[in-house]
Amino acid sequence: MNTISPRPVDAVIAAASAFLGDRMTTNGAIREQHSHGEDSSTPTLPDAVAFVETTEEVSRLLALCHQHGVPVVPFGAGTSLEGHVNPVRAGISLDLSRMTAVLEVNDQDMDCLIEPGVTRQQLNEFLRDKGLFFPVDPGSHCTIGGMVATRASGTNAVRYGTMRENVLGLEVVLADGRVIQTGGRTRKAANGYDLTRLFIGSEGTLGVVTKVRLRLHGIPEAMSSAVVQFPTLAGAVESTIQVMQMGIPVARIELLDDDMMAAAIAFSKLEGFLPSTTLFLEFHGTEAGVKEQAELVEAITTEHGGSDFRWATDPAERAKLWKARHDSYWAGVAWIPGRRALTTDVCVPISRLTEALVGAKEEAKALGHTTCIVGHVGDGNFHQMVLYDPNDPKGLEGAWDMDRRIVARGMALGGTCSGEHGIGLGKREFLEAEHGIEALAVMRSLKATLDPKGIMNPGKMFRN
Repeated sequence: MNTISPRPVDAVIAAASAFLGDRMTTNGAIREQHSHGEDSSTPTLPDAVAFVETTEEVSRLLALCHQHGVPVVPFGAGTSLEGHVNPVRAGISLDLSRMTAVLEVNDQDMDCLIEPGVTRQQLNEFLRDKGLFFPVDPGSHCTIGGMVATRASGTNAVRYGTMRENVLGLEVVLADGRVIQTGGRTRKAANGYDLTRLFIGSEGTLGVVTKVRLRLHGIPEAMSSAVVQFPTLAGAVESTIQVMQMGIPVARIELLDDDMMAAAIAFSKLEGFLPSTTLFLEFHGTEAGVKEQAELVEAITTEHGGSDFRWATDPAERAKLWKARHDSYWAGVAWIPGRRALTTDVCVPISRLTEALVGAKEEAKALGHTTCIVGHVGDGNFHQMVLYDPNDPKGLEGAWDMDRRIVARGMALGGTCSGEHGIGLGKREFLEAEHGIEALAVMRSLKATLDPKGIMNPGKMFRN
């Protein structure tokens, strides 16, 4: 008589159900929701989804998974663009979205302690009456735990830095269930290895973040937005380079090329704008400082062909403009009905930005691709959305070929394959080319030390 041996994952599900109850689920619809992010990789169903609410629950679950060799994939809001949350080897999708407590706010020291399921929007709503804000703004409705995992940045990074500069410390559950604390509340420290930054950007491959201590900033006295349009892509990029080289402390300087602007006008119902390359800017500081910054930038953009420089100091008007910028991904996807988008994430030294951005756009046109560009150009980072027909057997293949060309151009100019989205599944092939075989071997050895059974988000960052 043949008997079927129970799977290791079934033992984990049964044991975890004892303390998670119905928050450990094998429901098909919930598993499907956790099978993918916003990327173009093929979805993979996890065996189960665990909705955790405390560090202790995360620790107990990871200890079980470690014992039985079952894969674990952390999941926040599911907004990943590089396949980070796709459970390619099944196992347990570890949903942290219910861990949403703001545990501490230290007004005078300008720091806070939060759980990983808190979103940027939720945190800033909580902080508003305290005169503080958290500036890292990727634009999507993502969790801060996910932002830590991918070393996120976004529109404010040019002035306030990325997650790397704004995380002071972490609580992390390791693969075997041990809990460690990294960093602290001081602005600097010179003791031991910098474990905080080891976990920032590790994409859930080394451990699970269960608490985050963040650096906060005071809400500026004055904020003003401005929009300026250009007849050429090169003019907008050259303006950006000059603004940065002159040291003008802009808070945000974002670029939408003509195709992306056309999509944004249609999607966000922007009135009074042309479908031409556009810079969106924001200035923070005193009333006098903001005015001076804006006037300097207006003069620079005029020299490079910019026109119709518009100010927006009214909060509602500013919010409308930035919502249109933040919705640009969805605008690009919706621009041509039936198309999907593969999004690149190249970052280059600011002096090489014109070559990278203009060259990539011209090459895409020459190869017959429709692309839309949105860029955090103040720090040399841009995203070129390659629109493709999912019903065309060669559509995605052609988009990936274009992606490789854009990345190769950027790396040849001294850049990186990912400025903020991370590696996940989508950028694995570029990691060795960028860092070299020896550096990759060191990364693998760190992974093997902290996760000897390879259960933490397997298949990500490394191709095997």
